[in-house]
Amino acid sequence: MSKRDKTLKEILDLILYENPSTQDEIAERLGITRRYVTQLLQPLVKDGTIKRAYMIDLKNYEEIVESVGDYSNTRNTTGNVLINDMLANMAKHVHSQLETSFEAIVEYDKDMASKALEMDYATNNMVEKIRTSVETIVSINYNSEISKSLLYNEIAYDLERIGDYCGHIAKFVINDVYEVDENILKKLKKMYKTAQAMIRLAMKAFIEGKTELKDDLTELEETIHIMQSKAINLIATQMAESSFDEKERSNYFIYLFRVIKAFKRIGDISVEMMDVAVEFHDNIPRPTTPRSFR
Repeated sequence: MSKRDKTLKEILDLILYENPSTQDEIAERLGITRRYVTQLLQPLVKDGTIKRAYMIDLKNYEEIVESVGDYSNTRNTTGNVLINDMLANMAKHVHSQLETSFEAIVEYDKDMASKALEMDYATNNMVEKIRTSVETIVSINYNSEISKSLLYNEIAYDLERIGDYCGHIAKFVINDVYEVDENILKKLKKMYKTAQAMIRLAMKAFIEGKTELKDDLTELEETIHIMQSKAINLIATQMAESSFDEKERSNYFIYLFRVIKAFKRIGDISVEMMDVAVEFHDNIPRPTTPRSFR
């Protein structure tokens, strides 16, 4: 493989897995000039291989890497395996988004909160890339089960929803004027750690087929519900001791309840992702009864 072809392959893989926003970022990551990046990508943009927001047509991607002599490895990185890799990368980003959002509360750092909100743009971009990739796989693979392929989109959409709730957490710091009480913060830390663990279990079940982890997830779901009740009771006690003549103090409790609800909803979404994993790997349809009535 020539040096030029090798660089082109590295650029394509970077776009697939790392979601760069600009050609400057691609150049910086690979240690090459932006002009060289433009030179290599321009023909692919014109023929539709690379689309808006740096999305790659998977069929064209296979043809390109085959032409540069690296197709032997491509068999293991395209199709469903490629989507799994993209989902794993998205989950890693959402974990980081949640961590940044909560750290903003712990440190009461508005800059960190703003960074967490900005991370949601990448989360939304990843959803679109996965949706486009799934459509391509279905269109070029006539043997694929469309219903199962669409479950990839559901997982991506669930991760996007978690990203939205990360935004609710980060907005507490941006909208409020009080730091979180230390006793309540202890409860939030436990909810945060539980939520992170639930996302990991759900994604592991879907990507690796380890649906036996559902029991572990159920235990964590119970834990986060208990922590939610304890946190709400503690806040209720503080509310009873506070004067609501101050509008800012009133807003503090409202925003705090939103943070608690966000963690609880992240746990609920993780359970929904586990249900998708069970349907995908074990062919067991998800319950049609709303979760609150089960």
